[in-house]
Amino acid sequence: MTKEQERARARRRHEEQQKSAKPPVGDSTRDKQVFGVILAVILIIAAVIVVPKIVGSSDSATPAAGSTTPAGTATATPTSSGGLAEGQKLAAGCTAPPANQTTPKQQKDVPDKATAAGKTFIATVKTTCGDLTFELDGAKAPQTVASFINLAKTGFWAPSPCHRVTTEGIYVLQCGDPTGTGQGGPGYTFGIENAPKDGKYATGVLAMARTQDPNSNGGQFFITYKETQLPTDGGGYTIFGKVTKGLDIVEKIAANKALPPSPTDGTPVSPISILSVSVTEKKA
Repeated sequence: MTKEQERARARRRHEEQQKSAKPPVGDSTRDKQVFGVILAVILIIAAVIVVPKIVGSSDSATPAAGSTTPAGTATATPTSSGGLAEGQKLAAGCTAPPANQTTPKQQKDVPDKATAAGKTFIATVKTTCGDLTFELDGAKAPQTVASFINLAKTGFWAPSPCHRVTTEGIYVLQCGDPTGTGQGGPGYTFGIENAPKDGKYATGVLAMARTQDPNSNGGQFFITYKETQLPTDGGGYTIFGKVTKGLDIVEKIAANKALPPSPTDGTPVSPISILSVSVTEKKA
């Protein structure tokens, strides 16, 4: 084979290789591909950031059926930022409740009952549904009234929800736990005073809630919006006063019952929270 023939064959092989080779990627095309990859990454990151804000979970209160007596503690998951929980609706004249407390003020010592003994006091309880007025009987329940005055002055209940309503057989609105769980207390406890032997609690009575332990009175109390018969086992429940104004507010809250799963005992459908409590001695 001559050199000229070898050069011709080499030329033909080169041409065949050029035909089967992929065309090179130009600068503009490469830039477009890089830009496309970057854009895709940006969109993925944006989706991760934005979607939770759109889908986000909402705070909700989930009640659990409490005991059939005020001794029981109905529990609920408090709202972390205030406002209405899932399923709740405001009653007429009410405003949205503030967030529940997570770490209520704690105390070690039971207040001296001598500060209330033999005296009568008037408590003004400002709530998200209007003012309630209580008359506190320091003659019949000096320890309980002394504790109530102490908790009012230290701002223990500011704010705190009324976390439980019962609407069948027992007719009470239970308040006084700043956490709204039914488990919160001031850090001290004391015993029963002035509990009716027959277990009858008249409409508008103000009494202490407790566990099965007779010495577990603390910061939680209840209001009877209808005459109620309660068990006397364990000594009953301390009556330390009465509602003299605003019982219609309690009745309004009770009329809307409790959230599922137990509309007769649990977290009120229509929330009400204590905003502040002030107490003055009633002069003769």
